[in-house]
Parts: sequence; C-alpha cells; structure tokens
Amino acid sequence: MGLYRETHIRADLDEVWARTQDPVTRLRWDLRFTSIAPLPAMAGEPRRFTCTWRVLPLFTVPATGVAAGEKDRPDGTRVCALRFSSSHPLSPVAEASVYWRYVPDAHGVRLLTGYDYRARGGAFGAVADRVLLRPLTGWATAWSFDRLRLWLERGITPERALVNWLVELAVRALVLTVCLTGLGLESLLRLFGSFADTVAYLCPLVLVVGGSLAVFKAPLAGTPAARRCLRAPVTQARAPRVLRRLEAYG
Repeated sequence: MGLYRETHIRADLDEVWARTQDPVTRLRWDLRFTSIAPLPAMAGEPRRFTCTWRVLPLFTVPATGVAAGEKDRPDGTRVCALRFSSSHPLSPVAEASVYWRYVPDAHGVRLLTGYDYRARGGAFGAVADRVLLRPLTGWATAWSFDRLRLWLERGITPERALVNWLVELAVRALVLTVCLTGLGLESLLRLFGSFADTVAYLCPLVLVVGGSLAVFKAPLAGTPAARRCLRAPVTQARAPRVLRRLEAYG
C-alpha cells in the first residue's frame, strides 16, 4: 500500500467500528468525502456504494465502489476494505484500494489504514500525484483520524473540532504575519527613545521566537492534527485477504 496512517483511540471497539462504518456518521469526521450512499446489492456480494470524493479543498469527483468487512475474526481484530473508481474526466485518480484494520488492546483500539490508487495523466499526472495529491490525501486521512479520536475520547464533536482547527490556524497565521511584518519596521525604533538600542537588540529575537512558535508549536489538545498519526507501520503491514477478493467486483 502506498499510504499508511495509524492512530490509537481510547474507546470501545464496537464504538470505533460504528462511527467508521455508518456512512452518515463517517461524513461528519472524514474530510475526504462529501457524500456516501449505499446501492442495492445481491445476496452474498460485497456492499456497493456511490460517493463524492474531495480531491482538493474545492474540487470533488463522483465515484462508485464495493466494500466488505470481517467483524468476527478469531484474533479479535476487525477489518474492512473497499475499492472505488471514477470515470469523471477531471478525476486525477482512476481507481483506488483501501483497507482498515481495527486492533484492540488493553487501552483502546489501534485504527490503521493502507491506501493506494492509480493516477491518471501519464507523466504529468505522476508528478502532480507525487507533489500534490498524495501528500494532501495522506494529510487529510491523518487529520480525519485525529478528528475521530477527539470525538470518541474527549467528546469533541467533529463540527467543534473543525472550528477549533480554523481558529488556531487563524491565530497562528496572525502571529506569523505580525512577526514577519515586525522584522521590517526598524524605522519605528526611534519611538522607544533611550531604549531604542535595547529594543533593536531584543526585537528580532522576540519576533523570530514568535514566528517559530506559530509554525512549529504543537497544536492544542482539542485541535485535530495530522502529526499525531503514524505514517509508517511499526511492523510489516499486509493488505487483508478481503481486499484481494474485492478485485473480482471492482
């Protein structure tokens, strides 16, 4: 799998499963989709669905897919997998494969996902995927996982978590702007009179420290953050068999 993200959620396995498998609930926390709708399926076949995938912040494409899961496994874990494709002429992705693993432990649930897709557009599409689409997809996956974690662990609804993130982002941007602007205001030093030399010495240091904090300081506890998720498995990760079985229907 090309992309991997993992989080740990201090919550009951059934609760994590429910909030990730129900389409309506999932749309509240998963930044990557704007709609998910089930389609009729024959008995014994995987679930079929349509979805609208948010490729970029203001650009979505429709897709159709199949999904299947294993809820009662001998080792106590659960898995689900899906494959979807888009025939939209502007979609940068032709088809995608995703699996999720739910691994309970003494303190909650490890929720991990592997994700890969086939990009369109030849050489240009490959470059755009490496530079833009793949990093954004990885970030959106991790950010959404942390948003889900805050909901289950701290009771912060996805809507409130988004507000927290936007407010903190605005504050960081304001502080950074003030710091960058302040570095070019040497002409104002004369307003400090006899303290001008001291201010001239301390001001750049304060502005650099302030700008660094705006960029690098860890997000607040109630703000979703992609950096809290693992980007690589601790041990070797393999796609579940259920994902391979979906290839016959994808």
